[in-house]
Amino acid sequence: MSGDFDARAFVATLPRRPGVYRMYGAGGELLYVGKAQRLRDRVGSYFSPRNLAPKVAALVAQIVRVEVTVTNSDTEAVLLEYNLIKEHRPRYNILLRDDKSFPYILLRTNHDFPRFLFYRGARQRDGRYFGPFPSASSVHEMLTQIQKLFRIRNCRDSFFANRSRPCLQYQIGRCTAPCVGLISREDYARDVAAAVELLEGRGSGIEKQLTERMEAAATALEYEKAAQLRDQLAVLRDIQASQVVTSANRRDADVFAIVGEPTEFAVSTMLVRGGRNLGTSTAFPAAGLAEPGEALSSYLMQYYALTAPPREVYVNLALPDAGALASVLGERASRQVQVSRPARGLAARWAALTVENATQALRMRRAQRDGVADMRVALAAALDLPAPPERMECFDISHTAGEGTVASCVVFGPDGPLKSEYRRFNIADVTPGDDYGALRQALARRYARIRDGELPPPDVLFIDGGRGQVGEVHDVLAEQGFADLVLVGVAKGADRRPGQERLFVYGESTPRVLEPTSPALRLIQRIRDEAHRFAITGHRKRRARRYHESILETVPGLGPARRRALLRHFGGLQGVLKAGVADLERVAGIGPALAQTLYDHLHPGA
Repeated sequence: MSGDFDARAFVATLPRRPGVYRMYGAGGELLYVGKAQRLRDRVGSYFSPRNLAPKVAALVAQIVRVEVTVTNSDTEAVLLEYNLIKEHRPRYNILLRDDKSFPYILLRTNHDFPRFLFYRGARQRDGRYFGPFPSASSVHEMLTQIQKLFRIRNCRDSFFANRSRPCLQYQIGRCTAPCVGLISREDYARDVAAAVELLEGRGSGIEKQLTERMEAAATALEYEKAAQLRDQLAVLRDIQASQVVTSANRRDADVFAIVGEPTEFAVSTMLVRGGRNLGTSTAFPAAGLAEPGEALSSYLMQYYALTAPPREVYVNLALPDAGALASVLGERASRQVQVSRPARGLAARWAALTVENATQALRMRRAQRDGVADMRVALAAALDLPAPPERMECFDISHTAGEGTVASCVVFGPDGPLKSEYRRFNIADVTPGDDYGALRQALARRYARIRDGELPPPDVLFIDGGRGQVGEVHDVLAEQGFADLVLVGVAKGADRRPGQERLFVYGESTPRVLEPTSPALRLIQRIRDEAHRFAITGHRKRRARRYHESILETVPGLGPARRRALLRHFGGLQGVLKAGVADLERVAGIGPALAQTLYDHLHPGA
């Protein structure tokens, strides 16, 4: 604390009213924002001789001034605190590491045969939304169940519009082939309505309907249809057996639990929709010196900035500002929201389960961090570094025969991977298959930003490659002003088996070889493998986007109606590819000029 700041005199001037306080360090940096029901009591507690918490002492030692804003109510204080944290992101406040929106299932209703799809983002597209879900994997699992049970199509509308015969999904019993008229619009709509019931937690009604339809089909001697309905019933019962249906009144609720201590919190979230537990997710908010209750309140405000709250929000602590928090959330949701700590009943069991998940996640995180710390120490010894590296980066290149080249950059910190800082680079204007050129382009783009101060430089930079790649990368680093950066190429051994890697440290003529059991080598392998995974995932997505786009969609002057006419006339894309100019001219709407353009586009260089 600055000697010019008289904390005792300042606290004596504060009112015992609700408000928000802001603590600043040297140079005007906003260190911390907090809210209080009584400003004098709360701010004074930071400077009390009895407050000996090391983390608080570290904050107080940097304070040069404190500013306060008095508010009319606790609700106003909650809102102001949230807005200030969102705008300034102070170093010592609870901050969500991942600001991605939550995943939903979206039913597109603007089609005669609608489909369900994964959706993340602002809920502005037309259709019905189901969720949110705790993770992308839970959405994909539910979509797979819907497809197995109700055989709802999952293809894109452009693919659907151009089919002339059923696709593989129909052959394996995952679709009823509405694209070629093998199911009526009414029957398809009935299947969609049943899927909606399942998503809304009304599975018992679906089971009754399927049973009645199966018995009616058997009575009418439609044994094949009855067998199909029997199989659907079996799938539905498997789904219900694997889900935890915990509430008969189909209530919606979110349950939060925070465990840990300042600077190391774990917050677990359980989503309950339609009385069904959709699963839990755990976050580890960055920074934060507040006590758990205050930290959880701040977390909830940031969490519900991204999604609407349900009517019931349960927490594992008694929050002093629960009323103000409920008022703010209710105003955002345009309905009453209850924020409470359940003492008994089903909600209390939900809260206990969420606490258990948060505790387990924090225990695993600490164990992982301790393991990474040991590996960093070993890496410092293996590479003759003055201290264990705090930040490490690794680059890799992925392509297929030079096509769709993608470079990846992964970042590891003291606790392991920093996934929010991973980056991919789509490589362009480089000779196909030129990995050196791809590396040069990716490194130049990345380290120009580091040079400009937008990103911190790493302590060690790994490259998936040998001496040649290391030399190319060093030239780029030197151009950007990072010639002294520790640069290591990781090359696979003779038979490319783990444990035989050779490390090409820039400036050394002989590669280093570590013991297969070395903790340093395990860390290097983990970083290298993560860079490879991230690169190949990006490459596959880029390649898939190209192959999923019909080549007919890229022909100038060929609209949707003419594409459909071509596919119907020739029975599919392969027939179009085999057709000559004269054959193409016979299709309605395709004149001589367009037929020639189409042929030239499909057969370049012919």
